[in-house]
Amino acid sequence: MSTAQAGSGERLTRTALLAAMAAFAVLPLLSMLTAALAPQGTRPPGLAWPHDPQWHNFIDAWNTANLAALFGSSTLIVVGVVPAAVAFSALAGYSLAQLRPVAGRPVAALFLLGLTLPFEALITPLYYDIQRLGLSGSRLAVVLPLIGLLMPFGIFWMRAHFLLAEAALTEAARVDGAGTWQIFRVIHLPLARPALSALTILFFLATWNQYLLPLVLVDDPAKRTVAGGLGAFQGQYGTNTALLCAGSLIIIVPSLVVYVVFQRSFVTALLHGAVK
Repeated sequence: MSTAQAGSGERLTRTALLAAMAAFAVLPLLSMLTAALAPQGTRPPGLAWPHDPQWHNFIDAWNTANLAALFGSSTLIVVGVVPAAVAFSALAGYSLAQLRPVAGRPVAALFLLGLTLPFEALITPLYYDIQRLGLSGSRLAVVLPLIGLLMPFGIFWMRAHFLLAEAALTEAARVDGAGTWQIFRVIHLPLARPALSALTILFFLATWNQYLLPLVLVDDPAKRTVAGGLGAFQGQYGTNTALLCAGSLIIIVPSLVVYVVFQRSFVTALLHGAVK
């Protein structure tokens, strides 16, 4: 087999794999869209386009689940969680990777152990702790625990990035008289932009789609996240597949938009780690 034929076969295989993965991701969304446009109370048509698309189903789903209030609440929770979690992860990851504190390795291992703890195992003690702090029912009851629960992954992510940073840059900056904070802020932080962007996307998705913590720790449904809005379809709307799919599509649109906007930084961060 010639080199040209081998290269053509490799490209064909790669294209087929990408097409299969794209279909695996897109087909469920198309199925949800056709189901959302079907008349309410009917069976989902699968991938077949409805003869009379019911676009008003999206408006009905928006009003039924009170998604306007939930979108505002989710935005407030995301603004409270994501910037703080990313900042703390960057600071802790840089400290463990570059400053090499005493007992740094055991501390890093302890954070790594936190990745094995599921949210469900912590929800009961969190509930009582939030009650003792007097935060039950407020959005802080979701923001503060979620920041802490995201820390193990965030520190692991940023520590892995800073461990691969060029030591020559730090040494050159110290020779020029730069302090620790200045080296971090001026040199390493700009170079960590792809890793920070990817971490921001992951934290946004984890916060936006958070369902369990708001459901348990917040009594007012209007102060929960949009993922809790699907609970509005229980009872008399539980079998209304059209409204359920329409509401689900509305909820996942922000996640898709954020990923599309920041996908270049996300892929760059992943490729940077793979090359290293």
